[in-house]
Amino acid sequence: MKILKLLKLLFVLTILSSCAQMSPSVIAPKEIANHDHEALVQHYENLAREAKIRLQENKKILEAYEAHPYYYGRQGPDLQSHASANIRAYEKALSENLRFADFHRKMAMEQTNNQINKAEAKLDHDLTIENEAYSGNKGL
Repeated sequence: MKILKLLKLLFVLTILSSCAQMSPSVIAPKEIANHDHEALVQHYENLAREAKIRLQENKKILEAYEAHPYYYGRQGPDLQSHASANIRAYEKALSENLRFADFHRKMAMEQTNNQINKAEAKLDHDLTIENEAYSGNKGL
């Protein structure tokens, strides 16, 4: 009896693990380093371009469903709702990818500005505080 329960549990775990999503689609590919913001901008802009193309295709499909509903019979309303759901999903993906691209574009500009500022700064200054009242180690 215990073996049967164990086999059932193993079977259920196998099915659940095979259905689990292995990698989220929003995360950048592993080939791109986290600090390479210009490459991430290109990646998210490419994803946005693909989403825009698919969005336009689904809008054309929805227009065809609405223009000739009698071609599709009883499945017409289902097809229309499916196409409109796809449109909403691609609009969301498009806005998210553009938002991520803008974020990484800003990060890339900040990164280049920081590199320029470090190159221009005189790093040979002694920035230690000479006054003991401000040292923070007063009570030690």
